[in-house]
Amino acid sequence: MPKKEKTGVVVSNKMDKTAVVNVAEYNKHPKYHKIIETHKKYKAHDAENVCNEGDVVRIVESKPISGDKRWTIAEVVEKAR
Repeated sequence: MPKKEKTGVVVSNKMDKTAVVNVAEYNKHPKYHKIIETHKKYKAHDAENVCNEGDVVRIVESKPISGDKRWTIAEVVEKAR
């Protein structure tokens, strides 16, 4: 089974080696067929502390690193301006 990947925006990097990533997902409503945007925040492991707020990153699921962290930052797609 392949590992899940998600793309999102870093909203906080105040913790050591951890970044909070906000991921938006789009789903169609089953009855009204309107596209609905939902947001979820994931805590991701950032080993080198390279992420800053506003960066667009790709996260990959991993084994549990701590009580909340189940994701690792794979790459920084776009740096914040």
